[in-house]
Amino acid sequence: MPTITEKKAPKRGRPREFDREAALCAAMELFWSKGYTATSIAELCAVMGINSPSLYAAFGSKEALYAAALKQYGETYGPFIWGGFPTAPTAHDAIEELLFKSADVLPRPGKPLGCMVTLASAGDEGHAELKAIIVARRAETLQRIHERLERAVAEGELSRSVEPLSIARFYAGVQQAMSIHARDGATREDLRATARLAMKAWPTLTGASR
Repeated sequence: MPTITEKKAPKRGRPREFDREAALCAAMELFWSKGYTATSIAELCAVMGINSPSLYAAFGSKEALYAAALKQYGETYGPFIWGGFPTAPTAHDAIEELLFKSADVLPRPGKPLGCMVTLASAGDEGHAELKAIIVARRAETLQRIHERLERAVAEGELSRSVEPLSIARFYAGVQQAMSIHARDGATREDLRATARLAMKAWPTLTGASR
């Protein structure tokens, strides 16, 4: 996956006197709420509790800070959504788990609404390196679902006549749409209703009842 390297902080001078992870989480939530372009360095410094020289010394650039914030988002919220996916006994259960956990997390009170990665627009605003990172992270959802469906075919859970990639695109698209709906005000119950409806399409898509 493409990465944006952080400039190393100077070895001389006083050590950074701030909690880097706490500062990064604060930056993450600001980027998540406002987007990359609309977030200023001044606003980042304010929420992170540091000045601009410290920000640049710690993270290298606004772009590198955003890339680090995306990584932090995945590490912080990914387990809430994906935690049960690998251990679900069937592909049906895994995808159902993904959608219902998404319904729980995306409209979470006290946090920015929707998924930071799904809603990220930096890639459409002229930042090529960030676009590559965002596209790769979005593709992870499709890849995980696709791999689980291919495993289901290999294990005989699903017929070899199904199209795992097409089905994966359908459910990845549902999950991404739920993120947009959450940002626009959909509630947990609204999103759970969407998840239930999407799972009703399972027999049509796969030819299997479960």
